[in-house]
Amino acid sequence: MYDLVIVGAGPAGATLARLAGAHLRTLLVERRTDRPGPGPGSAKCCGGLLAPEAQRALVALGLGVPRSVLAGPQLFAVRAVDLASGRERHYPRHYLNVDRGRFDAWLRALVPASVEIRTGVRVAGLRDSGRRVALALESAAGTELVEARLVVGSDGASSIVRARAFPGHPEPDAYLAIQEWFEASAADPWYTAVFDPAVTDFYGWAIPKDGRVLVGAALRPGTGASARFDRLVAALRGRGLRLGRSLGREGALLRRPRRPAHLVIGGGRVALVGEAAGFVSPSSAEGLSRAIRSGAALAAALAPGLAGWEERYRAATAGLRRELLAKSLEAEVLFRPLLRRAAMATGLGAVPAGEAPPDWCGRAVAVGLSPAPESAPPWSGPTGRGP
Repeated sequence: MYDLVIVGAGPAGATLARLAGAHLRTLLVERRTDRPGPGPGSAKCCGGLLAPEAQRALVALGLGVPRSVLAGPQLFAVRAVDLASGRERHYPRHYLNVDRGRFDAWLRALVPASVEIRTGVRVAGLRDSGRRVALALESAAGTELVEARLVVGSDGASSIVRARAFPGHPEPDAYLAIQEWFEASAADPWYTAVFDPAVTDFYGWAIPKDGRVLVGAALRPGTGASARFDRLVAALRGRGLRLGRSLGREGALLRRPRRPAHLVIGGGRVALVGEAAGFVSPSSAEGLSRAIRSGAALAAALAPGLAGWEERYRAATAGLRRELLAKSLEAEVLFRPLLRRAAMATGLGAVPAGEAPPDWCGRAVAVGLSPAPESAPPWSGPTGRGP
């Protein structure tokens, strides 16, 4: 029997396994298998930008991102575009542009050798007897039953662990994140956040990455989502975004927590971290920093032992939960089209027009921009699932 079985080897699961695996008998399972990138299907559907929040989370753990994980170009500004009004603004914001597949592989490589890691494995069943949890794990080799003293769901927005262990809890609002990769001989050197109420009540993005451009959007699921995404791509082309041949399209579920009940840290012998717990910003969909922070918080809660973990984990994530609820209130105001346009019209926090890139063709590039302050607009934080 394992002390700890972690389902999902993304940033939350890998962080937890690295910090807790040295003193607990740990199994880390992941349904994906490593594939080279960048490109559709190469990794989790994610824009692969580390916002300042994620950078601070890594610094707090004493980690620095290696050069092998970086993608180009590095970005120093967000370009906010409101397609309905035609207004554009540039806001200083420093990102680390990474290859998401290599980033996740790097975090997994930091996990101690004492942790057993299996890929290509999915959870087919879960039963909590009160004293231990039985998991049915499916892989190419068949189905295996394992037992653990504590199971942790770090398996993202469509968490099987959350659905099986806590079926009565309300789920955060569901969005479909669609991304399409395009060839680009000359990519524009900034991250673009796009708003169009006819497409989505959230937002879209365009990110240059190693000679390609990644265009994405968080859309309400249902009939017409693909057509609405096509409309966004066409609008960006119409505004001069240079997109070459399509290299493929991918999609994934994105959760957007709006109220306290959407955040579930777990209980009994099942814990949740990262997106599975609902730790995603409702204003920007940024999840990487929250994944790393929640994984580290649970590891700290387990350091004294498994007994009493829930109370310690709840205390350790109190600030994170308050932060997300504040972001929810912020989103209710700033994602109203009229208020967003009014905020953009003020130019507050924006780079003066003469200092920003004058068009989409990259004839002038803003350099030396300092990171944005904490009051940066909500669209300036790329996601763990989207940008």
